[in-house]
Amino acid sequence: MKQILLTISLFLSLLDSSAQHFKLSGSIQDPEGNPVSFASVFIKSTTKGTAANIDGQYAFNIDQGTHIVVYKAIGYKPIEKELTISASISQNVVLSPEAFSLSGVTISSNAEDPAYEIIRKAIKARKEHLSEVKAYTTNVYIKGVQKLVGAPKKIFGKDIQKLLDLDTNRKGILYLSESTSTFAYKYPDQIHEEMISSKTAGTNKTFSFNKASDLIINFYDNILLETKLSTRGFISPIADNALRYYHYKLLGVSMENGTLINKIEVIPRREHDPVFRGVIYIREDSWHLVNVNVYLTQNTGINLLDTLNISQQFLKTGNTYMPTNTNFQFNGNILGFKFEGYYIGVYSNYNLQPNFPKHFFNGEILNINKAVNKKDSLFWLNNRPIPLTAEESRNYIRKDSIAAIKNSSHYLDSLEKANNRIGPFSLVVFGHTINKYRRKEHYTFDPLTNSLFYNTVEGLTLKPAVIYKKDLEDQRSYSIRAEARYGFSNKTFTGNLTASYLYNPLKRADISISAGSGIYDLNNYGSMSLYSNSINSLLFETNYSKFYKKEFANIGTTRGLANGLLMHLSANYSRNTNLQNSTNYKFDDFKGEQFTSNNPFTPAVETPLFPTYQALTLKASLNYTIKQQYITHPDGRIYQPVKYPTIDLSYRKGVKNALSSDVDYDLVSLEVMQEKIKFGLWGYSSVTLEAGKFLNNNQIYYPEAKHFRGNNALFSLPELRKFLFLDFYLFSTDREYIEAHLEHNFAGMFSNKVPFLRKLKLEEVVGANYLSQPLKKDYSEFYFGVQRLIFRAVYGFAFNGRTRIQHGFRLSYGF
Repeated sequence: MKQILLTISLFLSLLDSSAQHFKLSGSIQDPEGNPVSFASVFIKSTTKGTAANIDGQYAFNIDQGTHIVVYKAIGYKPIEKELTISASISQNVVLSPEAFSLSGVTISSNAEDPAYEIIRKAIKARKEHLSEVKAYTTNVYIKGVQKLVGAPKKIFGKDIQKLLDLDTNRKGILYLSESTSTFAYKYPDQIHEEMISSKTAGTNKTFSFNKASDLIINFYDNILLETKLSTRGFISPIADNALRYYHYKLLGVSMENGTLINKIEVIPRREHDPVFRGVIYIREDSWHLVNVNVYLTQNTGINLLDTLNISQQFLKTGNTYMPTNTNFQFNGNILGFKFEGYYIGVYSNYNLQPNFPKHFFNGEILNINKAVNKKDSLFWLNNRPIPLTAEESRNYIRKDSIAAIKNSSHYLDSLEKANNRIGPFSLVVFGHTINKYRRKEHYTFDPLTNSLFYNTVEGLTLKPAVIYKKDLEDQRSYSIRAEARYGFSNKTFTGNLTASYLYNPLKRADISISAGSGIYDLNNYGSMSLYSNSINSLLFETNYSKFYKKEFANIGTTRGLANGLLMHLSANYSRNTNLQNSTNYKFDDFKGEQFTSNNPFTPAVETPLFPTYQALTLKASLNYTIKQQYITHPDGRIYQPVKYPTIDLSYRKGVKNALSSDVDYDLVSLEVMQEKIKFGLWGYSSVTLEAGKFLNNNQIYYPEAKHFRGNNALFSLPELRKFLFLDFYLFSTDREYIEAHLEHNFAGMFSNKVPFLRKLKLEEVVGANYLSQPLKKDYSEFYFGVQRLIFRAVYGFAFNGRTRIQHGFRLSYGF
């Protein structure tokens, strides 16, 4: 039903567009002849219109007849032109600066500025305005432009001009894209967008990154732009607590269509608060925002950018005001790369009383079909609401010409030959990929840094691996991974193959088969990376990781059953063998320490942790993400960061006697997890809670037990479920357990108030971990610290009940 309605809607819109035979175009300037960038142009008493480009040029389709066309821009007095349309015409206009006057406004030296009373009324009306539009649909045109305006000559020895296709001054457009779509909204947070067309300079195979929901910014919300540009977000000038963060100054008042408009400057009370600077325009009687022109700077805690200017122009629609265009202009400098650009969204044809069919809002926030990037130049000439600038037109022509060359057989052959050439640096550090573009085949070799390591069980070990991937039609693919492993001390060779087939990307449906042998960590979550264990063993004489040998054959499948619901089934058969240390080599005996045995329970002597045994295990799990949102793409689905909890129900069974299996157990577990629960200026929290029980534990060997993510080392990789001080191996269980992890990130709320720390942009974190099981009842950890980008330092305390048993620093790096 939904698809039928959408088809009818599209058909009607095509009929409507076919009636628009003529084009109204021209330029919009100020009295000095300067362009008025992004001015709004619309037909009076409708929401049909467009916006000018950055050079003040505009153009849009208009029906035959007599119309009153309104030209409007922030800071300028709107004008109306009555035009009779019988052919395509050009109409240039000059907008005069708006004369906001303080005449009639009494301001004494000791009195409060009148702006404060206006702001109080706007704050009082904020919640009403936030929810007064229960639903709407609109047409949206989005243009994104990113330009490099300065860059170093070389990076990693490569010429920047050639690498990024810039001019001789190392300047030019890096990204230019346009899209049109229909956008639907239902209060409070349900959205759905259908992309109609998409165009990106230099390619007709990919789709633009434009998404109407990314341009949504509602100043009636208390906190804006959370997670996009700042962890904490920014306080609206009319937020409930705005008077604590802003000073206000009434710059003047003016009449617009018989309505009094107040022009108010918003000024931060403190230099480094997460607030805006600029001007807002408020209607006198209803206290609606009618225009916004504000900006953010680095002082406010904005990420990556130096300055972000946000401009919103509104149009009276029914009894409210709706945006006609929203414009984000930005600039920045990262490692000598100076950039600037803008993203603008133009909204037209609002319907504030849509009739959505049942299940219209089903988690799909954007639908992109295969045809959206197939529109020809004639389509864009007739349907582009904002004219291209001369620079943008040249960029399209240049990059599209270059793309045609790059898609030629001769170019692809030369590119393939050049890229497939193996260099020692890529092979050692990054790995190397050989691409066969015509056959859609790829061979990826692991880097040497991941393939060479040391441990006390195998000694110096070589573990090369290669992945072969084949891309099929409809974004299906299959891959085969081959891995070999040889320990030079224990003289043991293992190897295995893993094949996987993605047969339905939309359903996340795949099947995988693996077989062979390998050396694995006794803790199935892993203890630390092979590289970290090598450093600890060779330099610090500590062999944290413990290993066993597994010969196996596995088969598994995953498939989405419904939106947010994912099923996984697997069957695993293995023969597991205990291993012992075979070497005690170290670079030097710096500390006089001795390596521990490969049995974590008898560190001073080598004793078998378990006998050689066979295990047949079956596993089934259901993973459900509440209100999962996704983008439907011709390549599959792109799942969005979750806003609600994810629930995972899992069952694992060890089957006795089948295929000579020695294990006999049943484990059921339930986990609830949610990341980045927002608390506005207070940052965000992440939490996970898991409980499980072995319903039957008749025969369980150590590798089959329930393990936990422990940590014995000073350095580790970050992980919400990881304990700070819990031993890697000693407290695995074959009975019931409960574990919980909670962490809160204050996102610089406190460090931002300290001048020196403010420059470091540190984020304060506090957290707690908890575990209870028969061998480790009522174990808890508490910690606090700071993080920046991929680095973190915390200080923590561990308790058995109320008794403190350990404390100290823990450092982590990575994502």
